[in-house]
Amino acid sequence: MRLSVAMCTYNGERFLREQLESLEAQTRLPDEVVICDDGSTDGTRAILEMFRAQAAFPVRLYFNEPNLGVLKNFEQAIRHCHGEIIALCDQDDVWLPEKLQRMEQAFVASPSAAFVFTDLDIVDEELRPVGYTAWYSLDFDAREQAGFRRGGAFNSLVTRNVVTGAAMAFRASYIHMLLPVPEGSREQLLHDYWFALVLSAIADAVPISDALVRYRRHAGQHTGLLPPQRTEGSMRDSARRRQETPVKIELACLVFDRLSNFRDVPGVAAACTKLKARIEHARDRESQSRLRYHARLPRIILELVRGRYHVSAHPDSSGWRDAGSDLVPYRFKRE
Repeated sequence: MRLSVAMCTYNGERFLREQLESLEAQTRLPDEVVICDDGSTDGTRAILEMFRAQAAFPVRLYFNEPNLGVLKNFEQAIRHCHGEIIALCDQDDVWLPEKLQRMEQAFVASPSAAFVFTDLDIVDEELRPVGYTAWYSLDFDAREQAGFRRGGAFNSLVTRNVVTGAAMAFRASYIHMLLPVPEGSREQLLHDYWFALVLSAIADAVPISDALVRYRRHAGQHTGLLPPQRTEGSMRDSARRRQETPVKIELACLVFDRLSNFRDVPGVAAACTKLKARIEHARDRESQSRLRYHARLPRIILELVRGRYHVSAHPDSSGWRDAGSDLVPYRFKRE
């Protein structure tokens, strides 16, 4: 399979060389690297021109005038790719040598997978580990990873994003469903989160538990993973997630609206049916929280009979557990 790397740059001369060197050091070299620079005013362009001249694989450069911004620049880079698999790349990280090879192996082993993603080792400006990985920071543990592999990725992702673009690769055959990324949602919706949501709604996702990216934290980055904010285990139940229900419903509706345009694609119509049931279930649970016990009970039983609790359960939970949490709200459990 042909593998493309889509990279965006903007005034990245400080760290860019190390990232480009890590692409050249891959045990499985990319078939092409597409780089879109968003109007850099430092030495980034010269570094990119030198990289194109010396790389052992095709490098195609595009220089924006005027500036497009991070989201539109990534959309442009992706549209320029010719590979069957597209791996996203930031300008300030460093990839471990086996990253692309491990990703390709995951796609070969899982033909139904729409995307794969890895953990990331968080490092400082000098590439020194700070003591935790991205998945530890996000509390994305082995149980939830197993849920992803069983097809529960969407139910997990609609509560929070655990997929970082720099550690993600996806099948190019889905580009027409992914682009453009919708704007103006309540939650800041960057390209990586949107891609993960849409793809997990219609196909499988494969998490690779090894940290294959050194994710550099520094003052100049556009976005970044925060230090760990671990919570007690009981807060990881559906009661905490229910606090995010309005955002969950909005995100699910955005995905449903996009996929509704592609119902003729195999598997998408079935995905839309499941999405509609999830949205209706989420709205019902949101309205339940305002009712007294005697009014909640019949609705909870009805949703159980319909099977919606089990279909919509988070990978680290279960339908029965979520129903029980709705029956006895978390605020009462703490008192």
